[in-house]
Amino acid sequence: MSNEALFQIAEDWFKSKKWESFEFQRQTWDAYLNGKSGLLNAPTGSGKTYALWIPCVLEFLKHHELHDIKPEVQILWITPLRALTKDIRSAMQSFCDDLDLRWKVGLRTGDTTTSERQKQKKEAPQALVITPESLHVLLSQGDYPNYLKNVKSIIVDEWHELIGTKRGVATELAISRLKKLSQGKLKIWGISATIGNLPQAKRVLLGEDLYRVSVSIKSEIEKKIEVTSIMPDEVEKFPWSGYLGVKLIDKVLPIIKESNTTLLFTNTRSQTELWYQAILKEAPELAGIIAMHHGSMDQHIRSWVEDALHAGKLKLVVCTSSLDLGVDFRPVDSVIQIGGPKGVSRFQQRAGRSGHGPGEVSRIYFVPTHSLELIEGAALRTAIKNGKFEQRKPLEKSLDVLVQYLVTLSVSGGFRPLEILEEIKQTYSFRLLTGEEWNWALEFITTGGSTLGEYDEFSRVYNDDGIYKIINSRAAQRHKLSIGTIVGDPAMSVKFITGGHLGTVEESFVSRLNPGDTFWFAGQNLEFIRIKDLTVLVKKSKRKSGLTPSWGGGRLPLSSLLSDLIRSKLQLAINGDFSDPELEKIKPILDLQSKMSMIPDKDSLLIEKVETEHGYHLFFFTFEGMFVHEVLAGLIAYRMSKLQKITFSISMNDYGFELLSDQEIAIEEGLELDLFTEENIYQDINESINMTEMAQRKFRDVATIAGLIFQGYPGKNIKARHLQASSGILYKAFQEYDEHNLLLKQSMEEVMTLQLDQSRFMEAIRRINKQKIILKETEKPTPFAFPILVDMIKRERLSSEDVTDRILKMQMQLERSVGDD
Repeated sequence: MSNEALFQIAEDWFKSKKWESFEFQRQTWDAYLNGKSGLLNAPTGSGKTYALWIPCVLEFLKHHELHDIKPEVQILWITPLRALTKDIRSAMQSFCDDLDLRWKVGLRTGDTTTSERQKQKKEAPQALVITPESLHVLLSQGDYPNYLKNVKSIIVDEWHELIGTKRGVATELAISRLKKLSQGKLKIWGISATIGNLPQAKRVLLGEDLYRVSVSIKSEIEKKIEVTSIMPDEVEKFPWSGYLGVKLIDKVLPIIKESNTTLLFTNTRSQTELWYQAILKEAPELAGIIAMHHGSMDQHIRSWVEDALHAGKLKLVVCTSSLDLGVDFRPVDSVIQIGGPKGVSRFQQRAGRSGHGPGEVSRIYFVPTHSLELIEGAALRTAIKNGKFEQRKPLEKSLDVLVQYLVTLSVSGGFRPLEILEEIKQTYSFRLLTGEEWNWALEFITTGGSTLGEYDEFSRVYNDDGIYKIINSRAAQRHKLSIGTIVGDPAMSVKFITGGHLGTVEESFVSRLNPGDTFWFAGQNLEFIRIKDLTVLVKKSKRKSGLTPSWGGGRLPLSSLLSDLIRSKLQLAINGDFSDPELEKIKPILDLQSKMSMIPDKDSLLIEKVETEHGYHLFFFTFEGMFVHEVLAGLIAYRMSKLQKITFSISMNDYGFELLSDQEIAIEEGLELDLFTEENIYQDINESINMTEMAQRKFRDVATIAGLIFQGYPGKNIKARHLQASSGILYKAFQEYDEHNLLLKQSMEEVMTLQLDQSRFMEAIRRINKQKIILKETEKPTPFAFPILVDMIKRERLSSEDVTDRILKMQMQLERSVGDD
């Protein structure tokens, strides 16, 4: 059958749905059927799935009769989120069913039941929607070469979410193995909606061999996104973080009530729980049509929420990034973002959850958590209008992922080192792997390295006449349970004492609870009864108050792109341009800032010096984001302490940081001695923030991925303090006896590149050294300084007086004093 005839089949199907195909879809069909690999870039809701799924089916029809079906996996569709799988599978299966093609589209994720996996093993589906972790679990099966040998295509959905992560590295490695199995006949395609470095993203995914002959297809469809900032009636001249968001709930509720269905996004699971409670308190009539969705909730609850969203049964879902990506909930016509999303791409993805169909308008409302955050609202609108998105920097030489992958191959029958080395060097991540690093990895999996060689537990793999394999069934089972690169704090299952799981909370939170304490989780107030078999047993409570769990990893770094845009918006204000409604709204704050101090332009660094009842303060306004400020504050504090004997307390937000001391700070002398110099900067950073301690904490994750630390069997997880103790012992042993251990080196590098964002930090230092540094001594904290000052008060909780009341009192006192002046 000719390509033209095949295209007609697709076009007829589109017409039956009363749709029209787009040019980018037809281009993708043509490229795919001509044997090409590539990357597709198209906006959310434009039909990206059909652009690549349809040619997969058409290629089969080109060479086979409609009912010439064999039970073999031909297509692997890799997706980063389990929440995406059902929706994608439904779309794929629907096309096959409508053509009367008896293909089965299967799901393979961590939620797939054992019985379903057994069915897939006995009778393989023709397509498998799968997560990176589940694909590696497949590669640990002894029969994987036979099971996957007929895979013709791998489609990686939402590739921008994987690149730059260890999950992305694991995806690269899995693809390298499947390329070899296919004997060069495998097509690789990536789908990405938002990413700033598309050519590099394609190169990382496809590898050097396919990249040279690949194609890039970009949709010309312009996705219409309406960004509306929710404005307070009045702006506080001294704003503070976290207060304004909930204060605007009266303006949020009408949006919810006037929409068919709304997704309300927060940046953390804790905020999701808090907003759910606040909305129900203010609008109890939403009970029954409001739900919550985040990654720590039980999978069955999350699935129910997703199904109810599809069916249009819910008015509102309060959620986190668990619903960020490609899920097509057509009833959703409004999205609300609480607080700055800290990145343009993340904001655009969330906006795309509304108006998900081709040609529909996506509407997103931005709710600031403090007045100054309105600048972010203006910056986000400008970025989306101009099509500016963040780049995702790929990881290189993640040796912990490589070690895990090699053990996976050892479990599934073994591997020949030279053959696998040739494959992995075709990946972007390991293209520069040295012979020394490769030999270290082989020695590590066979003996545990020079330090652990005497312990049988770490000698997992042995060399059987040139084939590296594992025959110890216990070691093999432990490895299969540990496959994956997402390492978090140990979680404990939350279960009603009468039965029924709600999800998981972190052990560190549970350790603070006493029997009878209440906490909010999954939208319910729960009373803690006891812990049994590492399960938190609870019952419903009628109390109105309770704690809210906190989860690690909640902080999001402000992207470099958004930092630049915020500076640009402030420059507009300096120039008298208040055409953005957000800038016009906060003009009183900016005017007061100018009166009390100044607004720094793009070529200036403002430092404010002020004395209050709390001590002597220095406020630095660099607008580089929390992560950069954390390092920069430590560096400046350390360098100042070398000039004078002094102790500092440090606070920060995305716009600046504070140094506070009980004695006057000799900042003038520090500036004269070039406080921001690059000379000895890494040595000073190491001294200021205890890099060794940070590397030791990072080592726990690296060691877990590499298989040195076993987190326990299902339902019998090892306690966090034991895991930390184990990683600490290993770290110190390597430091003392194997200081060149590559996992130690990797831990330190990850602290610098991922946790401290070394390249971004150095960009900030170089920018500062080109700026004019302006020191202003003020009588009182300025509007820019006040939110940072509040952060210190919230952390220290210096009195029994309610913290919120204290802050409001300070706010009013400052506003009165400024008014009197």
